[in-house]
Amino acid sequence: MKYLAFCVIWVYSANIYAVEQQIDSLFKAHNAIGSMLIESADGTLKYQYNIDSNASFVPASTFKIPNTLIILEEGLIKDTSEVITWDGIVREYAPWNKDQTLKTAFQFSCVWCYQRYAKKLGTVKYLEYLKAFGYGNQLTGRDVTRFWLDGDLRVSVQDQIRFLRKLDAQNLPIEKRHISTLKQLMLSKSDDKIKVWSKTGWSGKDGWYVGYLVSNKQTWFFAHHMVIKQRSDLALRKQLMMDVLKLLKIT
Repeated sequence: MKYLAFCVIWVYSANIYAVEQQIDSLFKAHNAIGSMLIESADGTLKYQYNIDSNASFVPASTFKIPNTLIILEEGLIKDTSEVITWDGIVREYAPWNKDQTLKTAFQFSCVWCYQRYAKKLGTVKYLEYLKAFGYGNQLTGRDVTRFWLDGDLRVSVQDQIRFLRKLDAQNLPIEKRHISTLKQLMLSKSDDKIKVWSKTGWSGKDGWYVGYLVSNKQTWFFAHHMVIKQRSDLALRKQLMMDVLKLLKIT
């Protein structure tokens, strides 16, 4: 019996090692540096790559996930179709240079839209929500309009998944209708085989692709942080995650 148990553990460990090697090969093929965490909803399966338990990063636009909930809960915007009037300032990213809605602001990661609401919310209110959500290190910094981009807020890949689990389970101090609205905004793919709720993020060298999916009636949570060395790396945030999910036969 002990011999059999040893064999099972050895085979399992060998399989995990083989998967890690394949993931490493994917990253090296693209000259990419990053870390990934993928977990089944029931917690019985976990795949991780290059995880440093002490590493945390600015969440960049992945913070639009909790930020959208806060804005809705505080009644700063009524629904996904309400117009957010453009301030007329021309910015580098063309899709931002026009009126927005919450739907387009989330889709195009419109920084000025969320900064407008951040000014109305203020630091004290954000600190209350960060604590209530248990989000990252729960810090902001001096500039309430930039704390998720280059301020003091930090999250790890583990933090990202912990929050996504709360979101999926509706285990947050937020009205359920607002959580439902956010999930509609996050839905990035939906067909007969798979549904994906996700968000990208980018600030300086920090790139993200986080979310969760349902495939074959199973729910999986994922978080990918990677080092952005040049703009062409941005496509790899999502691409590498989807390649790994396919490798693991999750999708």
